[in-house]
Amino acid sequence: MLPEVKHILYASDMGKASRPAFLKAVSEAVNHGAEITYLHVMEPMNRSTETMIESYLSEDVLESLRDKGVEALKDKMIERIDVAISEELEGITLPHGTPHNRIEAGAPHDVIMQVAGEIGADLIVMGTRTHSSLSKLLVGSTAQKVLQASDIPVMVVPLK
Repeated sequence: MLPEVKHILYASDMGKASRPAFLKAVSEAVNHGAEITYLHVMEPMNRSTETMIESYLSEDVLESLRDKGVEALKDKMIERIDVAISEELEGITLPHGTPHNRIEAGAPHDVIMQVAGEIGADLIVMGTRTHSSLSKLLVGSTAQKVLQASDIPVMVVPLK
């Protein structure tokens, strides 16, 4: 028997084509009377990019820029999520009101699993894209890693 769904974690890359996955999360929330947490994970710079930047800036300047940049980006992303949610939810009433927004930094699959545990998610909903014949046989790498690591149900929605 599947566990009762009280809290859904919707993980999004905020791509333009991610709408079907969000609408599936909304549908599941309505069907189960669940709340939704909308998560976007910012991936950190790769090491070679960071090394190049470090060669031009002092450590304290770099740290200041990093802190200000992350906060400014988080604020912009929250704004973008709020707009997307209001556009997508037009005419739909969720049982627990507007989804909670979270912006986190790190490796997407690790952060998704961490946040799912923190909020006590009963279901993870996320989209996946396929770009080639071979990739159509496989699930996207982040979705695949979440599927392998998760001990709660994961709903993967194909995106165009």
